[in-house]
Amino acid sequence: MIAVSAFYKFVTLPDFTELRPVLQGAATTRGIRGTILLAQEGINGTIAGEPEQLSTMMDVIRSIPSFVGLESKESHAEEMPFKRMKVRLKKEIVTMGVPGLDPMQVVGTYVKPEDWNALIADSDVLVIDTRNSFEFDAGTFQNAVDPGTTSFGEFPAYVARELADKKDRPIAMFCTGGIRCEKATSYLRAQGFEKVYHLKGGILKYLEVIPQEQSLWKGSSFVFDEREGLAHGLEIERPKR
Repeated sequence: MIAVSAFYKFVTLPDFTELRPVLQGAATTRGIRGTILLAQEGINGTIAGEPEQLSTMMDVIRSIPSFVGLESKESHAEEMPFKRMKVRLKKEIVTMGVPGLDPMQVVGTYVKPEDWNALIADSDVLVIDTRNSFEFDAGTFQNAVDPGTTSFGEFPAYVARELADKKDRPIAMFCTGGIRCEKATSYLRAQGFEKVYHLKGGILKYLEVIPQEQSLWKGSSFVFDEREGLAHGLEIERPKR
């Protein structure tokens, strides 16, 4: 069995380029594969390996002062889901393309998975899936709206087109692991939206902790590796074609 960790953290990293060889070397030594993105705004990654080796790799990451307390979502795969290990340097760890956004300063209100059902069951709340349309098609929450995007960079245009007259309405957003919602809610707050909420830990945390019989999730959560999709309990479930 292969263990998989998904993680991110917004934190100022002025010397992020210096972390690349450190993380690449630590991963290679332990047989870890996957992708880690580094930017001045933080870290974002999904990596996999033998359980003990992955655990020590996460310890290495958390030993870096900027990443102390880094949270991760743990799942598994029957076989290694990645072909190689890549540590990439980027302008953003999740690309929206809006200069000046800072999720470390302002974001929406976090909602725990245990409280999410009550929020999205409220007919006054507009529930928005911030992922791309093909991910929405694989699975989503009850009552969720598909913004119809093919990349996250299209999200600001969706907001201008569809949400400009809804600034007084409660808006609840979600994404796979939580990172897109950090920027999406930060963007909405910057545009003058006040009642903005997002699912803490994303779909993955919800599927991990909410029993299927209590769930408002339908379908599979698309993941960008050879597993393709995850269901309740983070069990592998390939999206229906």
